[in-house]
Order: sequence, then C-alpha cells, then structure tokens
Amino acid sequence: MDRRWRSISIATLFYWALWLVLVQSFDPQEMIAGAVVAFFVAFLSKGEPFTTPINCLLAPKRILYSIIYVFYLFFAIVRSNLDVARRVVSPSLPINPGIVKIKTRLKSPLGKMILANSITLTPGTLTVDVRGDDFYIHWIDVETKDVQAATEKIAAGFEKYLEVICG
Repeated sequence: MDRRWRSISIATLFYWALWLVLVQSFDPQEMIAGAVVAFFVAFLSKGEPFTTPINCLLAPKRILYSIIYVFYLFFAIVRSNLDVARRVVSPSLPINPGIVKIKTRLKSPLGKMILANSITLTPGTLTVDVRGDDFYIHWIDVETKDVQAATEKIAAGFEKYLEVICG
C-alpha cells in the first residue's frame, strides 16, 4: 500500500472512531454511515494530517507552541473584539474598510488553513481568498496597502507559532 492510501486509511479509522464517540450509537446503520462519511472526508483531505509521522506531530516543542498559540489566538480575539466594540460605541472613530493582500511564509496546507481561520476568527478581519502564498483579507480599518506591512500587522503573530506547529 502506498503512502497516500496508508494516510487515508489511518485518517478514515480516526474519523470513524470520532464519529462513533460523538453519536454514541452502535446501530449498524449509524456505523455504516459513519464509515462512509469518514472515508469520504479522509479521501478529500488526502489523509491530512496523517501524512506526517505521528512522532513529528507529538514533538514536545510543537505541543508547547500549540498551547501557547491557543492563548495567543484567544487574546488576539479579545483585543480585536474590544477594538471593534470601541468603533461601534464611538462612531467618530474612523473606519477605512478594504481588501488587502498579505503574503504568508507558511508552506504546509494545514498551516495556511489554520492561519486563514485564525484571521477570520479575529473580529475586524476576514479571509476572502487564498491563492498560493497570497491571502486576501477584508480589514475593517486598512492601515496600509503595502503587502509587507499588512502581513506584519495581520498575520506575523500567528505565523510565528504556526511555523513551528505545522512546519
């Protein structure tokens, strides 16, 4: 069995086990439906993240950075919520909405996906499109149209952790 199918098989088993835990039923129809959905998801995702050896995923440094990342994301969301709330409560504060282009240093598809979702979860920003290493972000208050400066302002904090977590 080649590497891709092995990853898909492992992912299918993992997703199916997760399905069984969530539905808490061993009814044959539920089990078959879960197996079909698990295979479909694993096939579409090409077995990600199970293409990386498990010992690499469970490296202590990655685990530590993952924990720190959760806290960093939480505080980024809170900070952005306060900024957006301040703009709502005080209409005299300027807003300058627009779409900016940023360029990511991340190479892994999983890292790019987490970055795009983290940006979207942060109020005031929304990932509109991803094309290769270029992300197009709707920003509530465009401070700069320079790609490098916008990348530093929007994504650099997230990327610092995601480079270690996702490679």
